[in-house]
Amino acid sequence: MGIKIKIQTFIASLFRRLSTALTRMSIIGPESREGRRFGRFGEGSAIGWPTGAGFGEEWIWIGENTMISSYVTLSAGMGPNQEMLTNPVVKIGNRCLIGRGSSIIGHWSIEIGDDVFTGMNVYITDQNHGYENLEEPIGTQTPNEEAVSIGEGSWIGSGAVILPGVKIGKHVVVGANSVVTSDVPDYSVVVGAPGRVIRQHDGNGWQRKHHFTSNIE
Repeated sequence: MGIKIKIQTFIASLFRRLSTALTRMSIIGPESREGRRFGRFGEGSAIGWPTGAGFGEEWIWIGENTMISSYVTLSAGMGPNQEMLTNPVVKIGNRCLIGRGSSIIGHWSIEIGDDVFTGMNVYITDQNHGYENLEEPIGTQTPNEEAVSIGEGSWIGSGAVILPGVKIGKHVVVGANSVVTSDVPDYSVVVGAPGRVIRQHDGNGWQRKHHFTSNIE
């Protein structure tokens, strides 16, 4: 019985080491074949394996020393080989961390500043479906596109959604599962669905907020 347990333990350990080795070999870096598809792929950056669905890599820029976790979807456009009107469509800064299972879906402009960290399953998009014709299916109506930006040093909590047209300032905390529909000023904490600022630092200390205000220019 003791020998059987030792054999099972050895086999389990072997599989774990093999899985770890394969994962390391599959990581996408700036010099890999997949990495060279991107418009820019900074030194020291990596995309974990397995990746999420993605296309339009030539319109996506990734800064230096940025880690994009496994199962993250990065896309530019509606489908592969689409010619875009802006370049880059998606720009991720230096020293960022994009959490496992997140999606960054760009069609016009998504810019993520340096040192931005996200939790898992964050969704960021600059496009929303149109709803002008009451007789036409919503999914086939012309979508609306508005640029999105996230300021440097911000933290986006797990499950948060950043919707089109939103400008998030620098050093902002977005709470888990928040849905951000409006601009967020620098040095703020925003929570809820829809998101609202509950605290903001004015340079002297933290001030509690009971309703949303924005001072972004």
